[in-house]
Amino acid sequence: MRIATALIVSLCLSAMASAANASCDASAKDKKLHGAALKSFMTKCEKDAKAKCAADASAKKLHGAAEKSFTTKCLRDATGP
Repeated sequence: MRIATALIVSLCLSAMASAANASCDASAKDKKLHGAALKSFMTKCEKDAKAKCAADASAKKLHGAAEKSFTTKCLRDATGP
């Protein structure tokens, strides 16, 4: 019973984390940003995404091609199409 409860809680937290990590493009559209505000938001969002992806790659101890592949996909997911 405890395992099932832990699994359900884990799945719920995972879904919430995915929703909280919307892409930069989606967040900008939700906030209806335009012009200089959009440019500033996107610059900061992309900078934050690069830092997070680099930290994640480092935590996974990735190097070389694996690190580059992981970081590229991570940035694409974080910033949007």
